[in-house]
Amino acid sequence: MSQIFAVSGVLGDGAKTRGLLSYAVALAGVDRPARFCFIPTAQGDHPGAVQWFKAAFGNDPAVEPSVLTLFTEPNVPDVRKHLLTQDVLWVGGGSVVNMMAVWRAHGLPEILHECWQNGVVMAGESAGSLCWHIGGPTDSFSSSLDAFSNGLGWLAWSNGVHDDLGDQPRRTAYRALVGSGALPGGYATEDGVGLHYVDGELKEAVAVLPGKRAWKVDADGNGGHRETEIVPKLI
Repeated sequence: MSQIFAVSGVLGDGAKTRGLLSYAVALAGVDRPARFCFIPTAQGDHPGAVQWFKAAFGNDPAVEPSVLTLFTEPNVPDVRKHLLTQDVLWVGGGSVVNMMAVWRAHGLPEILHECWQNGVVMAGESAGSLCWHIGGPTDSFSSSLDAFSNGLGWLAWSNGVHDDLGDQPRRTAYRALVGSGALPGGYATEDGVGLHYVDGELKEAVAVLPGKRAWKVDADGNGGHRETEIVPKLI
């Protein structure tokens, strides 16, 4: 069984995002501490991102945490061996465009695909949600929201994250890009919502905040879009 958990994290609220991390751990279904590796490439392996991850788990006996950094060189002697021994890989947020370039330079897509096919739970927030899909709107190129369509494409849809942010028109931009054909149809998540895919198909949506939603968004064939609300299970 191959699993992906694609999340819009709760920006500025590590405690709530921690609930989504715990859900990813539960998906591994192991009866020992889950080997959980954080991959912060999208933030350039910023020390603050690494510290956030360490603080999120603390001394949690349910998790055996590790971090894979690639700057200025991989911090483990054998990246493939390390990742294949994990139960969950969590990809952090940041620049999805820069992350994909670095991953491809290091041969990560092939290694990650092998992990996915071998039952490792692939998860992440923001850039770490977009990457498993064909693409989605991103501000990685500039301050505006443009179409990113160079994702791994293991999930045959686009993805919109932080779909309810008021300070950036992500919701509007995603629907416009789908309607125009710049992006294929797909799924959008508001903050605090995660999409659980099994064998490449959406199984369920979950949320750590009440009242939040996911959305199925498709082109209507006339330059616009149609959307279907998905009510997530509160966890």
